[in-house]
Amino acid sequence: MAAALTGAGVTFASAVLARKALQSPRETSASEALPVTVLRPIKGAEPGLEEALWSALEQDYPGEVQVVCGIEEAEDAAGAVVRDLQCRAPDRDVHLVAGGHTEGANRKIANLSNMLTAAKHDLLIVADADIVVPAAWLWAAVSTLSRPAVGLVTCYYVGEGLTAWGRVVAMGTSYQFLPNTVLGVATGLAQPCFGSTIALRRETLAQIGGFERFRNSLADDREIGDAVRRNGFAVAYPRLLVRHLSAERTLRELWGHELRWARTVRTANPLGYLGSIITYPLPLALIGAILGGFSWPALVILATVMATRLFLKSRIDHIAGFRTGPAWLLPVRDLLSFGVFLNSLVGRTVDWRGTQYRIDEHGAISQGG
Repeated sequence: MAAALTGAGVTFASAVLARKALQSPRETSASEALPVTVLRPIKGAEPGLEEALWSALEQDYPGEVQVVCGIEEAEDAAGAVVRDLQCRAPDRDVHLVAGGHTEGANRKIANLSNMLTAAKHDLLIVADADIVVPAAWLWAAVSTLSRPAVGLVTCYYVGEGLTAWGRVVAMGTSYQFLPNTVLGVATGLAQPCFGSTIALRRETLAQIGGFERFRNSLADDREIGDAVRRNGFAVAYPRLLVRHLSAERTLRELWGHELRWARTVRTANPLGYLGSIITYPLPLALIGAILGGFSWPALVILATVMATRLFLKSRIDHIAGFRTGPAWLLPVRDLLSFGVFLNSLVGRTVDWRGTQYRIDEHGAISQGG
């Protein structure tokens, strides 16, 4: 039960820190509205794709903005979505790159390498295709990147479900991943980099070996951030949330997606990942209550833990401006997250968009289980 109480304290601290990290006054200007190229690697016309791409065009940013969308194959249905955007916004600089040379197991990185040839500007901002950005996004990224010693800017993200199972995934993003990440950054225990936003200069990208260096990496976003830091630059986090859209259609799809991410994190930091068990206070408290025969002390601890989880949920929902999921589903979501955590402690195979990969001890991937 001590672990559950510790976890409750961690949950409360995360809720308090989230407000400071995500609700403080935003950066609203930079020394100069530099020209920007936004890179959006895409695979498939997933639900929410049009909204995600359009959000990068609706920016309160006076500088020149180019948006480059990349697909692996010309027949990809996402190409039609991009072409429709080009027709709807003929005054915007939207470029579509289809196909090209592919090398390495990480297809997204291969896509980005091809897209880079079409990028006009030296300030590059990568955002995954399932990310919806607010109108202040470009200003926040550019102004933060203009600070001394900052070499890369990345953004925290909150989950939004577009399907029933997608909502369950989004709850894990908003109420587990996001607060844990905020706490890790605030305490110096984590220095993550997210595919939600990777803003850096072309010169910095070249210094770390270009996108090609990460062609066999599963956690390419994290490794890009690590490489930037090794070159003497800081990774910064603007006070702004973007939205990650989840559209999983089945429990199997949900499980495969979350297990892939969990095993990726475990491979990067095995001991730290094992220690993250305290961030699952509700399952731990429930186990303690069962083992304690549902005694009054055990039930009080269980109720305390549940109260802290609900407090954190209310904080995140308030900051995000919408409710990711209902309160009654939170205990189920927490138990599911704990199940993924336990399962991720063993095994090195993951499923990524229907293809089986094996992760080695360095985080590199190779096709085949």
